[in-house]
Amino acid sequence: MTMEGVYKLYFGESNIPTPGFIRDAASRAMNEGFTYYTSNAGLASTREALAGYYAAKHGVELDAESEIVVTTSGVQALNVAIRCTLDPGDEALVLTPAWPNGTSIVQMCNATPVQMAQPLERTAAEAVRYTINFDALEAAVTPRTRLLLYTSPSNPLGWVASETEQLRLLEFARRHKLWLLADEVYERLWYDGPALGAVVPSILRYATREDSVIVAQSFSKSYCMTGWRVGWLVARADLAGRARELNEFIISHAPSFGQRAAETALRDGEAFIVRMLEDYRSNRDYCLSVLRELPGVTVPEPSGAFYLFPRIEGLADSFGFCKRLLLETKVGLAPGVAFGAGGEGNVRLCYASERSILEPAMERVARFIRQGGWA
Repeated sequence: MTMEGVYKLYFGESNIPTPGFIRDAASRAMNEGFTYYTSNAGLASTREALAGYYAAKHGVELDAESEIVVTTSGVQALNVAIRCTLDPGDEALVLTPAWPNGTSIVQMCNATPVQMAQPLERTAAEAVRYTINFDALEAAVTPRTRLLLYTSPSNPLGWVASETEQLRLLEFARRHKLWLLADEVYERLWYDGPALGAVVPSILRYATREDSVIVAQSFSKSYCMTGWRVGWLVARADLAGRARELNEFIISHAPSFGQRAAETALRDGEAFIVRMLEDYRSNRDYCLSVLRELPGVTVPEPSGAFYLFPRIEGLADSFGFCKRLLLETKVGLAPGVAFGAGGEGNVRLCYASERSILEPAMERVARFIRQGGWA
């Protein structure tokens, strides 16, 4: 963080600024007086806008008053949800490799995360794809298991759960009486949908109001609003009620003018998302073409998010690899070991930057891997 001239491909964000129409909406909201406290669950208008979003995009009807809680970011949605489901001594199954904050929050609750590595398999079309080892999940359940956490689209894998996989996860949670927590923060960043800008189908499409299902979401990735810290949580009314109360003791509520700006993002952001995804897809394909020319590198084509997670043959110390890469080439990648079980031997690359950053960075990465002195 103190080095100058680093190509920062380790961050999980774009270098695109928040669109002007969202910034302008925040300014208007401040001038209109949205500078005071809101309900712990967020502004009624924001929750109603989110309910409208789910009706329009997923065909899911939600009660804005009782089933939606606005949070200060997706990670705070995860924090509240996990704290509402786990007691000290409980266990949570976590599909990995995954963003490490979920595992850390489980530990902060004095509960035990049980990391379940997602295996790579070849499909009938000979493509390499991450999947879920349901046999391993069954074997990992104990009387203390209370929660299953997964991320789709995945950070760092770019994996997107299929309808069959989501239905099996839901059936598994029902049978074992577990809470099923879906981190769907990258929902709009999907390249294999019916069209760019389509949403990845939410687990809520398959769940009933009685199911123990929670969705954590955020405006950060879809609308380039990482610094705004506005997210939300969708859950059964009893858990949403607890989350609303818990919000009081953590953040009180998300910033009122930020919530109003988020409403504008939902209403007016579709064209921006499509343009952004066109750039991301082009960046993804460019980085894939570079990596697939390198000896010993295997990289599945991601269906969503904005990461590549290449596996490098012979790599046993991804932290050391990334440290040397940074010091010797001034390119920053994230070590795969940081993402839990199944992550070692890989590195994570965020391709949400402009080509003026990606192209020289990828040239340096390719040269470093070809030299092979890190092994």
